[in-house]
Amino acid sequence: MNTKLPNISLPLKLTFLIFSMVLNCMGIVILQLSEANITYEKLGFLESFKDLPIAFISLFAVNFISKIGTKKSLILALTIVGICSTILPFVEVFWFYKLWFAIIGTCFAIGKICVFGIIRNNVSDEKSLAKTMNNVEASFMIGIFVVNTGFGWLISSQFSEYWKFGFLSISVLSIITIFLFSKIKIAEPVQSDNQGIVSELSKLINPLIILFLGVIFSIVFIEQSFNSWLPSFYKNHLKVNSFFALQASSFLALFSYVGRTITANIIQRFSLSKYYVLCLSLIILVLIIIVGLQYFHSDNSIALLFLFPVIGLFLSPLYPVINSKMIAQIDKEQANLFTSLIVIFSSLGSSVSSIIMSLLFGKQMLNFYPLYILLAVTVLFTISLIYFRVADKKI
Repeated sequence: MNTKLPNISLPLKLTFLIFSMVLNCMGIVILQLSEANITYEKLGFLESFKDLPIAFISLFAVNFISKIGTKKSLILALTIVGICSTILPFVEVFWFYKLWFAIIGTCFAIGKICVFGIIRNNVSDEKSLAKTMNNVEASFMIGIFVVNTGFGWLISSQFSEYWKFGFLSISVLSIITIFLFSKIKIAEPVQSDNQGIVSELSKLINPLIILFLGVIFSIVFIEQSFNSWLPSFYKNHLKVNSFFALQASSFLALFSYVGRTITANIIQRFSLSKYYVLCLSLIILVLIIIVGLQYFHSDNSIALLFLFPVIGLFLSPLYPVINSKMIAQIDKEQANLFTSLIVIFSSLGSSVSSIIMSLLFGKQMLNFYPLYILLAVTVLFTISLIYFRVADKKI
């Protein structure tokens, strides 16, 4: 018997909120450690310590989750996140950040597979999946807003040297979420006979899946260009202070939350592919305006501070919409394995994006930041059109 999704909605949203806060604190860490004379090149590779374990662990996590169960796996991941967030404020050495992000990345791989598996096991049609995923993933954007706003106030206060103690709030949230999960029953997905990862993947992979994974890689590539690096762009190129840089970036997350919430409420009225293409077209339009202002009006135009967050309205629905469209076509028993592929290519997109951004920032080429993102969105638009054409033919 399937668990009713409303009963588990709150802990699922809190789970994504927690993982959002620990994953997207990278922007704060980059901002703070760059002031401690740690180079952007080193900080760029710090992202890889988060993303590569996500990619490496994901396939192995499928068997792990199958053996001990979705609920227990999710509680274990949240427990480790809570413990790590308690330890971080008391450690000063840079290498611990590498270890910390590696552990967080591993827990996120397990957590995301569990959350997607729970949703897939309880929702069948693609539009309902899109609505559910947008609602749950909207909390991910709230996490970005909360972490940037909360740490921004802390950094700008008289207690700025204690900014790392903000991570203790994540530990508290983890405890609350674990308690909520312990009080509910979750329907576990029906497990098929274990035929090995290679055998299962060979059955799953086809040209449509490959195109889909290319789309996922590109979306996260673009999202990461904003989430981790927009505060530094605001501070170094637009010459605003750390507090305002973080607050301005928080509005990107706030607009993203609004975008996903609106999508969750209206998506059942529209074709998923047409809605997706519309959002992508509006992103390109806003980026063209930004590039025009930067190159033809003023390099430090204050309007850029307000235009970048607007992109969140149209960028945020892309990931859950495209995921729900594809996951709805996957058998329930393959949901965890398929989600692991999503996690892998998402983490690779994030890691590659951060490395390229670190080079861009390290070489003081910030004038090309909006143009670089516009190019990436154009590539995504092209891949997406090919994906939808192939998907329509298959249907």
